[in-house]
Amino acid sequence: MKFGCLFLILGISITILASSLALGAKPRGPIWTDPAEAAREDPDFSIQGEYTGKKIGVQVAALGEGNFHVSTFKGGLPGAGWDKSAPVAALSDKAGAEVAIKGCQKVHRQSPTLGENPPGGADVLVGDTIDPKLLKGKGEKGVLSPPAQTVKEYGDFTMHLEFRLPYKPKSPLSSQDRGNSGIYLQNRYEVQVLDSFGLVYERAHVKVQVRSDPRQWCGCFYRFKTADVPMCLPPLAWQTYDIDFTAPRFDAEGKKTANATITVLHNGVKIHDAVQLPKGTGIGGTRPEVPRGPIIFQGHGNPVGFRNVWILEK
Repeated sequence: MKFGCLFLILGISITILASSLALGAKPRGPIWTDPAEAAREDPDFSIQGEYTGKKIGVQVAALGEGNFHVSTFKGGLPGAGWDKSAPVAALSDKAGAEVAIKGCQKVHRQSPTLGENPPGGADVLVGDTIDPKLLKGKGEKGVLSPPAQTVKEYGDFTMHLEFRLPYKPKSPLSSQDRGNSGIYLQNRYEVQVLDSFGLVYERAHVKVQVRSDPRQWCGCFYRFKTADVPMCLPPLAWQTYDIDFTAPRFDAEGKKTANATITVLHNGVKIHDAVQLPKGTGIGGTRPEVPRGPIIFQGHGNPVGFRNVWILEK
């Protein structure tokens, strides 16, 4: 089967890495938060990324020490031409990755909503600085470092935020150690933030050991629903979530009459369309639902950054 640029095929410089990746303790290694430093200090960073050829898209995710997870998509990249057929995935060394991308061009996609200005009347949580009257959190130069929580509680709203994941190539791809964070709407419903670049949500099409539930990967409602399209960009690229949230409804006696409803665009592509959530997700499901609640930016010890965060109440 040929799609346009040379495919990974059996016997052409592919190194199966099961012995080093499937078993053993969680690898430890350096963490980069600056793309220029990552490019200078780790040659794998410059190979990692997205590539396009004739009716094909390729995602190359670094696994550390010259090893990569390579996914080849028919039609183009996810959200940009992919026909949603099963990708061809393989574990490879540098030579195998170079075979996979031969004839392709590296691309650096940006969300169409990156840098979007807040509309009039919006609460700007993170702009040039962090507004302490709206958000309890720390950061510098207009970048929030979680954990953080809004001072106000919100009901129905639209929200824009931008986030950047660290580059942690030796942390296992598909694990929850790879840039873990999340946005908890009303402190109940989590939209996950994680470096799951290069993975699709079907386990059969993932060649690394699956170390966490795919419903815990980037863009998913935590342990409830995977995203409709895997739109995670490579680590250290700024990404966007645009969220439309309708709070659950309650009658005069406090009985719920309608579920929370959420639509999410990840990097400009709709990944959840008016999804109803019958209760909170993850640990949020242990808390009673409410008509109004705070927004939580989760901190899990990973240097995830958030910027240009604003909320417009409806």
